[in-house]
Amino acid sequence: MWIALAIFSALLLGIYDVFKKVSLKENAVIPVLSSSIFISFLIFLPLLAISKTCPESAGNLYVPEITWKAHSLILLKSLIVLGSWIAAYFGMKNIPITIYSPIRATQPIWTVLGAFIIFSERLSAIQFAGVAITITSFYLFSVIGHKEGISWKSNKWIWLILLATLLGTVSGLYDKHLMRHFDRMAVQVYSTTYQAIAMLLVTAFLWYPTRKSTTPFVWRWSILGISIFLVFADYVYFWALSMDGAMISIISTIRRSGAIVPFLYGAILLHEKNLKVKSALLGGVLIGVFLLYLGR
Repeated sequence: MWIALAIFSALLLGIYDVFKKVSLKENAVIPVLSSSIFISFLIFLPLLAISKTCPESAGNLYVPEITWKAHSLILLKSLIVLGSWIAAYFGMKNIPITIYSPIRATQPIWTVLGAFIIFSERLSAIQFAGVAITITSFYLFSVIGHKEGISWKSNKWIWLILLATLLGTVSGLYDKHLMRHFDRMAVQVYSTTYQAIAMLLVTAFLWYPTRKSTTPFVWRWSILGISIFLVFADYVYFWALSMDGAMISIISTIRRSGAIVPFLYGAILLHEKNLKVKSALLGGVLIGVFLLYLGR
């Protein structure tokens, strides 16, 4: 059951990435992100109200009261995710989506390598092959990027995407820890609340004073799509992660296969360059990720 939920979450996450790309085109990054998070918070606000005033009516969407310690741990999760999103949004705006999506799809590999380096976990032969194939494809994407005028050594947007991917890895591992101790609805709703507060401060003190000298913000209805698909993708994700026997390495692997959706968007609708080679390399990434799944 949790694998099916992870697949559904991957599809929703892929559509979410498409809405992000549409919203960020010639648009200010910070207010786009801030608006989408605030809309997500507004979606959850009625659930918070119902959970406090009429909890029996909330059903599976009930948001329980939690301790201050739990709030502090969820706040930390919120800041990690927010750092990942800010880096990813800036990177996506300035890099072709057919390069962005495969880089983000490598996240499960970094999870395995992190466990290998930090916790001395051993890789099986299948896992080692998966890591090797993915890293080779990852390197070849840098070669393709160089042909399109994108230097991976000096391009700050590429480094931001890498930072977003690494922070996403940390967040995924931390999510598994939180699901062992706290209710999934509490984690999702309160983390969104803290993100909304944090982005309100970032927007007010960092973006708003300099807004006239930077890219102007334009409201687009696709921003609403960011919020809706992220809320549902994360809801299904936390649901899967909270189930007995659920493995974050496998769920993370499946979730990142959703990169196919924005890749197809960039290929079919944006007509980006070098699509045959990029498609082959994306296939290499997904094969590597699949071997990682088999190795578990």
